[in-house]
Amino acid sequence: MDRVSARRQARVEKVERLKEKLREAKGFILTDYRGLTVAEISELRRVLRKAAVEYRVVKNSLTQLAAREVGMQELERYLEGPTAVAFTSEDPVATAKMLVAFSKRAPVLQIKAGLVDGRVLPREEVLALAELPPREVMLAHVVGLMVAPLQGLASVLSGSLRGFVIGMDQVRQKKEGSGE
Repeated sequence: MDRVSARRQARVEKVERLKEKLREAKGFILTDYRGLTVAEISELRRVLRKAAVEYRVVKNSLTQLAAREVGMQELERYLEGPTAVAFTSEDPVATAKMLVAFSKRAPVLQIKAGLVDGRVLPREEVLALAELPPREVMLAHVVGLMVAPLQGLASVLSGSLRGFVIGMDQVRQKKEGSGE
């Protein structure tokens, strides 16, 4: 195999791996890492790895090919300049929170865009996603909203029942008082 064929084969394999990552990820975030030191990138990778997030520098041309082939053409406009992708198979919101928090310490890290549940999110939406409360808090809030009407209904029903019992007791007392 000559060098050109070997390079072409290596490109095809990289595109295939990227396609697989794009398909399998629950979400991912594109970043511009230009200006980060090697130590900062290593620290970022270490932080993300603890949350089951893979942070990988990608070639834009290969990522564009992979995105086209899996039907994510909307990503192409965000694939300019140095690009690294944070792939997650867990919680994309947690990934956004970690990247935004890291970018506050190292402002040269820029969020470009993201993908959550098959929908491409521009930078602003990824930043808004990072501001959401933790999943557990949101679930507790939803449960609270679901339980509140039931508690109200129980209160109304118990009030009606209480009134009925009081009324029946008054009727009983009247009957006992009149000797019937």
